[in-house]
Amino acid sequence: MSSNLVRYFKYHLNEHSATASRNLSTWTGTCYLTPLIGAFVADTYIGRYWTIATFSIIYAFGMGMLTLSASVPRLKPTCYEKDVCTATKAQIALCFTSLYLVALGTGGIKPCVSSYGADQFDDHDEVEEKQKSSFFNWFYFVINIGALVAHSVLVWIQDNVGWGWGFSIPTIAMGIAVISFFSGTKLYRNQLPGGSPLTRLCQVAVASFRKRKIEVPLDSSLLYESSEEAGFSNSGSRKIDHTLDLVFFDKAAVVTPNGSINPWNLCSVTQVEELKAVIRLLPIWATGIIFSTVYAQMSNLFVLQGSTLDPRVGISGFEIPPASLGVFDTISVVFWVPVYDRVIVQVARQVTGQQNGLTQLQRIGTGLFISIFRMVCAGVLEVVRLQIVSRNDYYELDRIPMSIFWQVPQYFLIGCAEVFTFIGQLEFFYDQAPDSMRSLCAALQLTITALGSYVSALLVTIVTIISTWGGGAGWITDNLNYGHLDYFFWLLAGLSLVNLGAFVVLARRHTYRKPAAAGRNSNASHHRQHPPRRPLSLLPWPQLTIHRQHHPQLPPAHSHCTSPSKNPKLSPPHHTPPRSHTSLSRNHKTLGFQLLRRWHHIRTTKNQSQKSHITNVVETNIKGTDNFQKRCHHQ
Repeated sequence: MSSNLVRYFKYHLNEHSATASRNLSTWTGTCYLTPLIGAFVADTYIGRYWTIATFSIIYAFGMGMLTLSASVPRLKPTCYEKDVCTATKAQIALCFTSLYLVALGTGGIKPCVSSYGADQFDDHDEVEEKQKSSFFNWFYFVINIGALVAHSVLVWIQDNVGWGWGFSIPTIAMGIAVISFFSGTKLYRNQLPGGSPLTRLCQVAVASFRKRKIEVPLDSSLLYESSEEAGFSNSGSRKIDHTLDLVFFDKAAVVTPNGSINPWNLCSVTQVEELKAVIRLLPIWATGIIFSTVYAQMSNLFVLQGSTLDPRVGISGFEIPPASLGVFDTISVVFWVPVYDRVIVQVARQVTGQQNGLTQLQRIGTGLFISIFRMVCAGVLEVVRLQIVSRNDYYELDRIPMSIFWQVPQYFLIGCAEVFTFIGQLEFFYDQAPDSMRSLCAALQLTITALGSYVSALLVTIVTIISTWGGGAGWITDNLNYGHLDYFFWLLAGLSLVNLGAFVVLARRHTYRKPAAAGRNSNASHHRQHPPRRPLSLLPWPQLTIHRQHHPQLPPAHSHCTSPSKNPKLSPPHHTPPRSHTSLSRNHKTLGFQLLRRWHHIRTTKNQSQKSHITNVVETNIKGTDNFQKRCHHQ
């Protein structure tokens, strides 16, 4: 949608080049900042499914308003000829109100869609774990198929048919997308929200500060951890092994002699490690901002640069819109995704021994390196263009006799860098995020693009002020033939080089997060047997380790479905099938229903020794509860 907006702002809303560029950057940045709102709502209150559903409707409503603002005679700008229009303040206000409704709708979709898709894969199944890595590649591939249509067909319609049709087509497409999403409702695996992630992070910070004078024991086993078994924390996340960095926050897990079990005074090791994991993401997050600043030029200054070049294709007379050059970025992504997934990964796997070929940080760094050359290409092209203008006195020409297809290399390099950096960031922020904060961390990754757009707008503003000081024309002028856009491109290339150096230093110091193989208090073996793979339509196995003090929603001890056994462990230590979606067990309202699911496992397993062992444990837990036995025999 944003690929051609800068031209709509300039030629239909009659904005100056710098103003149009700044407004586009601000709107784009907002689209990538609102995901923080959507992520918080998803992780804290309604889950990813309902967040996507609700915000998709808001997005569609905003698109409908935008279509009306460009179609209805009294609402759309008044045009006297092609690209010569004026707009009233009310028309401009309606346009931007619609766009910022779209930005709000985007906030609930972007942070949840990729995470929700990855949720459908089981982290403890080796086959599905590999499929999840490929999922991020093909997820980005499909997005760019849509971008391919937007940069080619849609942009042509906007420039040659009209902006009313240009906005109505994506509105209809969004409506179809909403219907398609709801049609698959019965097939999805849903992870329930685990409570406010910000609250848990703040609890660790407060508890650490309160106990700042206390020494952390050398033996990490003395630190407090929740008593739940099977490798899961109270919030439904997998437990995380203790790490040795950021030791100050370990104070939050130190048990004091007279201390109360207050979440603002005592936090579990997993909770502390969740905060550490988020803090470790921040340096890598920061190095992505300059990359996104460079990426923002594709739908911004690259389009304005293309507007000064000859758009004709051969001798046919067909003119390609400047924004349609973005199709080569999409073609590059469509080309590089399968090449990376099927060729580069296989070759790199033989060299590095990594399951995914390159580590996530190696992949991101490769993209940052490539991004330097795309700005070099853009800068060289602008130098050559200005030389042609100066040599032939083309200053007053809107388009000089130089083919627009000279921009193709810089767009192709953008696509190549995207495949490495953006997809690498998607996987990195999902994999390194605590289970209950994945939407929030996905939103954190998206804020990279937001800040990149804001930095782009800030740089344009600063450069315009400095370069026009004393009455000069400036670098970015309304007529680019009098400006020095190449200087701006060289500035971005230099910033990208410095940014790459900082990334290499930070990446070498980064420690990857590793979930605990089992609970700290569990006797479970690291070589657990997992249940056979099942269709996605089946719910994952519930967590069968129950501690009533951590599950107040469970029925009282005299309920007809509870076990009279004093042993809180309802499953044998060597046969608990750990799942990443354990928080789903909260859907099971009674302990009896959880035992029914275990009884079903007894009936379906093919391992006779396992069946016998589990049967003995279950019968021990349900002994003396006649009503429950009847229900088991009925099953």
